[in-house]
Amino acid sequence: MPITAQRRAYLTAEYVAVFFGLALVYFFLARGTSPIPVLLVLGGASVAYLLRSPAFDRRSLWRGEEVGLRPILTLWAVAAVAATAVVAALFPDRLFELPKEQPLLWLAVMVFYPLLSVYPQELVFRAFLFERYGPAFGTWTVAASAAAFGFVHIVFGSWVSVVLSAAGGWLFATRYRRTRSLLAASVEHALYGVLVFTVGLGQYFFHGAQT
Repeated sequence: MPITAQRRAYLTAEYVAVFFGLALVYFFLARGTSPIPVLLVLGGASVAYLLRSPAFDRRSLWRGEEVGLRPILTLWAVAAVAATAVVAALFPDRLFELPKEQPLLWLAVMVFYPLLSVYPQELVFRAFLFERYGPAFGTWTVAASAAAFGFVHIVFGSWVSVVLSAAGGWLFATRYRRTRSLLAASVEHALYGVLVFTVGLGQYFFHGAQT
């Protein structure tokens, strides 16, 4: 249903305040602390909002039948080869650094990262953002999701984190728009996160990274 210009302006301002303003507050006041507790709270708040929204299709929180692994894995395989080649060429000492030097930590990341980080992020940046701000952005909602997702990674202190996350955010938002499956977006997000931490780019996604 079309919305008024006033409502669109309000939602746009709210979007900026929530996804950019709060990210800056975190950056200046809480940088260096684990974002996981904040993610869990925001993920829970998103679920509460979504379940109270009469227009939201609750099946979108999972919709496992829409997880098409072939296109997801095909694109991921290309990205994995490219990422490995880039790290091998530019940062050879970092290639597979985490699994080689800290295998138990790497294993813990492989297990807990999708559960404690990926799904809450997808709740906030895909399901909630699309439901709340989709009426304001329309066909630009994917771009709004990617921009917000990229910018929030400023908390890691690296422009590389922001750029890579924005690219990933576009991919995950596009997947969610096509499938309306948070599980599909989360599986894709988890695969790229696992790749980043495995191949040697994890320094851009923990606090203290500087570049």
